[in-house]
Amino acid sequence: MSRAPAPCLSVLVPLLLAASSALAGAALPSPAEAVNPLIGSSHGGNTFPGAMRPFGMLQWSPETTRGKHNRTTAPGGYAYDHPRIRGFALTHLSGTGCAGASGDIPFMPITTAVTRSPSADATDSLYASDFSHADETAQAGYYRVKLANGSTVALTAAMRSGMADIDFPAGKPANLLIRTSDSEVGSSNAHVMVDPAARTVTGSVTSGNFCGYLAKADRKSYYTLYFVAEFDQPFIARGAWVDGTVHKGAKAASGGTTYGKKGFFPDGKGSGAWIDFGNKGARVGVRVGISYVSLANARANLHAEIPRGTTFATVREEATRAWNKELGRIAIDGGTPDQRTTFYTALYHVMMHPNVYSDVNGQYRGFDQKTHTVTGTQEMQYANFSGWDIYRSHLQLVTWLDPKRGSDIAQSLYNQATQNHGEWDRWTHNSGGTHVMSGDPAVPALADIHAFGGHDFDLAGAYASLKKAATVVTAHDLSDAGCNVECVGERPSLDQWLTLHYIARQSHAWGGAGETLEETTADFALSELARLAGDARGQAQFLTRAGYWRNLFNPDATPAVGYIQNRNADGSWPKFTPDTDDGFVEGSASVYLWMVPYDVHGLFDRLGGKATATRRLDAFFHTPDGQWALTHAGPLHAELDNEPSVATPWLYDYTGQPWRTQEAVRIVTDTIWKNAPDGIPGNDDLGEMSSWYVWAALGMYPEIPGRAELVLGSPLFPHAVIHGSGGDVIIDAPGASASTPFVQSLTLDGQPHDKPWLTTSLVEHGGTLHYVLGSKADTRWGAGDAGEPPSFPPPHG
Repeated sequence: MSRAPAPCLSVLVPLLLAASSALAGAALPSPAEAVNPLIGSSHGGNTFPGAMRPFGMLQWSPETTRGKHNRTTAPGGYAYDHPRIRGFALTHLSGTGCAGASGDIPFMPITTAVTRSPSADATDSLYASDFSHADETAQAGYYRVKLANGSTVALTAAMRSGMADIDFPAGKPANLLIRTSDSEVGSSNAHVMVDPAARTVTGSVTSGNFCGYLAKADRKSYYTLYFVAEFDQPFIARGAWVDGTVHKGAKAASGGTTYGKKGFFPDGKGSGAWIDFGNKGARVGVRVGISYVSLANARANLHAEIPRGTTFATVREEATRAWNKELGRIAIDGGTPDQRTTFYTALYHVMMHPNVYSDVNGQYRGFDQKTHTVTGTQEMQYANFSGWDIYRSHLQLVTWLDPKRGSDIAQSLYNQATQNHGEWDRWTHNSGGTHVMSGDPAVPALADIHAFGGHDFDLAGAYASLKKAATVVTAHDLSDAGCNVECVGERPSLDQWLTLHYIARQSHAWGGAGETLEETTADFALSELARLAGDARGQAQFLTRAGYWRNLFNPDATPAVGYIQNRNADGSWPKFTPDTDDGFVEGSASVYLWMVPYDVHGLFDRLGGKATATRRLDAFFHTPDGQWALTHAGPLHAELDNEPSVATPWLYDYTGQPWRTQEAVRIVTDTIWKNAPDGIPGNDDLGEMSSWYVWAALGMYPEIPGRAELVLGSPLFPHAVIHGSGGDVIIDAPGASASTPFVQSLTLDGQPHDKPWLTTSLVEHGGTLHYVLGSKADTRWGAGDAGEPPSFPPPHG
């Protein structure tokens, strides 16, 4: 049944916070104030701490250095343990695995004369500056740091524009480098023009090359970023450089870094300009607008979002309000300060990507490198889609909290495919496909979005396109270009899929067994899209194909123990051990065994039943001496710092022993996630890993890609309200604490609920969950066959 509309966020969030404050006896920080952008900036998270709006086009953040000018210090541009900054770039990606992306147009204040070309500063010894974390502040929508060269830089952001306040020290030169060509992985071209009369610098950089050092397929440019920077102080001088040559007094320069023979740009190549504000302790404000379409659009974006005369404080306040609005879509009470910060920072990281890609006039650069305009009900075009990662739990959360945004993301993906000869790329960066990782993740992505309330996109057109891609073999599907990491086919070796009903060890894919599992997930999701589109025959066809994982289950893989493993094209089985990564992507056969999320009961049957599955899960999560094995325990154990393992702790709900899920999930949230720079256990992958934490802290998880059933753990906080697409979900767990992870009882809308999962009704209509939690496992709650979550076997499977 339908429910009353959710109260306005601006009313409800303050009421919840006020109630929480009354209970705690002290004011709690707002969601934005609870965020610590430095979480994940050290040892693998690869996040960045700079200023941006939720899902913003501009991400203004520092670029640190290890002393190699042609290498970014970390994929997000910032490494906490390398306290030396060489610039503040306008664009970034958070948590990628490949070594860098974007990082376009770094600005850098320096307090020395420009005597040598910045492009020739191979060790970043001349123009970079040390800094101390004691002089650094990072908040949602704001970043500030005092550099050892005496300058202080403060940054804030609107959606497609940003502001910087730069304080130069008295008595020293006050120069600002604009390193136009120096994107994190280089550029093929760059231009800059200085206009002293208008106090403006404009230009562009043409780049791409994501993961280009791994394969030639991506060692190319596929986007151009334009920028307009307007200053509030006059320049007394200026200059430019091209490669190793400095041109004092020059107003313009052109030239990219190139990408080098191995995908890393060579030293000494590039171009840029500098402007000189004098040596009287100048305080300089700059407003910058960007666009991926044109300089005119960059200027229009700037003037629409940050008109002349707007103060830095105003933009910062608006950024804080924007973050409080978005983060306030989930309101939590209770917990420790560190738990609140970890939670809201995870939600903050979820809301960094994908990114708005269309300008204020609706224009954007398409995959065909032509200018397009959003039409119909679509409000924004989005870019930066880490498909292999975010189909698992990220897009479900984004869409549940904002179905219009989810719908626009789905339409954006369809637009990209339409402009890309009908191919849906699995990892898109700005206006280019990079093909990175495996599978066909756009299919579960669209099914996820629809399941969680995002219905405002062209479902019929998208389904028809995806169906064609899944049934008609293309030249790219038969190509080895880019393999392994960047195989160019949307459905690599689709010909084998259609004839052998698995991807063989010898194929055009990155691993036959892993690709098979990814394709079965895609086909299950495609069966869901077929159902929604009214294609009953297609629904049955793709659900049958989702069962092809069984063709790679070898019951004799090891003595008396079955595994999913690589298989030769002739049907024979190659030599196998459970610790092998042969045929798999960033994981072993032991990790990938569990990756059949839509047909868990079918997998357990193949393993010999729930008791056997439980024993094997126990061994997967523990070392032989009984210690938890969550990360870095070897290839026979879980790696909960990477996507192939993240759904596994929830599988105990399917064995009839949900208390084991409650324990395992809580161990993960309490040990390998924390309020610290190393507080994310692995690459955050554009927010996917952080989305897992948000779901876990709420005590629920979308186990089945393309479906809205939720399997249950236990909530971390005593009270939470989720303002979902179908209505509010209220979670009351008054006994929640670090020592009470076990569910003793649960009611749903006042009625006893003894199943460790929830139907799609909660997402579709909202509801109230009331938990009684305890410190000891209640082995009766949710136990037995009656309470097991659903599974979707193939017809006659």
